[in-house]
Amino acid sequence: MLSDIDLVYLWVDGNDPLWQEKKNKYLPEKVENSPERYENNEELRYSLRSVEKFAPWIRHIFLVTDGQKPDWLNTDNQKIRIVDHEEIIPTENLPCFNSNAIEIYLYKIPRLSERFLYANDDMFFGKPTLPADFFAPDGFPIIRSLNLLKVIKFYGLESWHKTQYFQFIHNANLLIKRKYGKRFLLLPHHCIDAYLRSDLQRNIEDIFKNEFYAAAKNRLRNSSDIQRILHNYTALAEKRGHLKYVTEKESFPVLIQNGEKINKLNKTSPLQFCLNDTEIATAADRTRMKEFLESYFPEKSSFER
Repeated sequence: MLSDIDLVYLWVDGNDPLWQEKKNKYLPEKVENSPERYENNEELRYSLRSVEKFAPWIRHIFLVTDGQKPDWLNTDNQKIRIVDHEEIIPTENLPCFNSNAIEIYLYKIPRLSERFLYANDDMFFGKPTLPADFFAPDGFPIIRSLNLLKVIKFYGLESWHKTQYFQFIHNANLLIKRKYGKRFLLLPHHCIDAYLRSDLQRNIEDIFKNEFYAAAKNRLRNSSDIQRILHNYTALAEKRGHLKYVTEKESFPVLIQNGEKINKLNKTSPLQFCLNDTEIATAADRTRMKEFLESYFPEKSSFER
């Protein structure tokens, strides 16, 4: 029986002028950083509503932030805890504005359960779930993925190779090829994922220690970043995870400027979904997204004041 499963979020209020001022000091280092990566549209409020409604079995929720907290958050709720970057990231690597680097230290969260889920604040449970939707009976994580070849066919090889995201995935695959002699034609499904804390610790402190420690120094996104799919690749190489190719019934990603797909999402009722803000989304798109979330999760949760 699976129990004691926690949930971890990364969260930032990109509208905070103090945080903006701190980030601006490091902008000369940036490679590709759009403001939308840090935009605060209050998605977390609705993501937490989705947890309470569709995943009440979650034990604890850890909100990893940089000296911030949502002003609407009910910090008296014993189920949720704010984890400051200073608690898990070495001082010499702070401040950090790079999610790839911050994710390296998630396994250091105090009292984090062995089995845990990880999400961004724009990811949501879409219908009632069970622990068995994320971990198999043997306790290993279910690794939801996309087929890389299908993604390349859709976007075109040249366009895909030009993205910084490709480089992050490529870096992970090179490490797996060197260690295990394998390559995986898989991509993250960009929604809620399942991990074993001990696997992350072993990968970071032992198997790929030098590479992860070097990447952890990147305060902003950098071509040397390692995408966390490396943990999935390692689990599959060692038969410590179960691969599952996703359909829109399970994992439904939406770019918020795509109003037609948001309408389709309402009809599909997926296990989980993501509403991804982008650099081309407009204020009207963000208003429509919030209206959709309010209609999907209208009831205030115990995580709100």
